[in-house]
Formats: sequence, structure tokens, C-alpha cells
Amino acid sequence: MVEHIPQKDLARIAAITDAPTATKVDRTFGLPTGLYVATAAAYMAFIGVMALTVMNPGLVMPLSICALLLVAAFAVPTLWARMKPENESHPLTFDQFRHRGIETLSGRLTASEATIQVLILPVLILAWGLTCAVIIALT
Repeated sequence: MVEHIPQKDLARIAAITDAPTATKVDRTFGLPTGLYVATAAAYMAFIGVMALTVMNPGLVMPLSICALLLVAAFAVPTLWARMKPENESHPLTFDQFRHRGIETLSGRLTASEATIQVLILPVLILAWGLTCAVIIALT
């Protein structure tokens, strides 16, 4: 139930004694920008393959919506990583990534293992789209 708290008691209870200190936040996902771009490019390539393969006037709107949602899905995290307050963290370069690898919840991954893990789904989806395009072209 709701209990009425007088203003003077509320001021005493809600008094802030120590202001929180600014914490450093890493919003870079710990991966090089190239992997992020390659993932987005593979998904966009799939939509492009589907658009070229099965395009008809009825699919213009759905494929446009898919493309816009994909752009938003990759643009929002990009903007989030760049937002204020300024953070001191920057995405890894490919050389740093190659030498350090990346630490995940399942353990440390080398650069090649992490690259495979990140790109496996987008590449498989693109391969599926290309396979569908070949099947449609042959029929």
C-alpha cells in the first residue's frame, strides 16, 4: 500500500550525502571497426542479393524497411559509442586485435577465432542468399 511521508521526513531520507563519481565506460565493443563494418556489409549484401534476385513492385516496401532497420541497427550503436561524456577508450586497431585477441565470457579468443565468431552468421546468411539466387536463376 501507499504510505504518506511528510515533506520534512522525505527531505531527511532523500538527502544525498556523496555525489557519484564519474566512471569510465568502454563503449567500443572491444573489436576493431573493420569487423563491425564487415558485419553490416554482409547483411546489406544479403538484402541487395534478395532485392536483385526476387524484386517485384510488391517487395519494394518490405526490402526498403529491412534496409532501413539494418542501417538503424548498426547506426545506433555507432552513435552510442561516440556519445558524451567523452570516453578515453577507442576501438582496437587490427594490429592490437591481432596481438591481444579478445577476452569473452567463455574465455580468451585469438583474433582469428573472434573474427570467425563475429562473422559466421552474416557470412552464412549471405551464402544462403546467394544459394537462393543461383537456384532461382537456374529454374
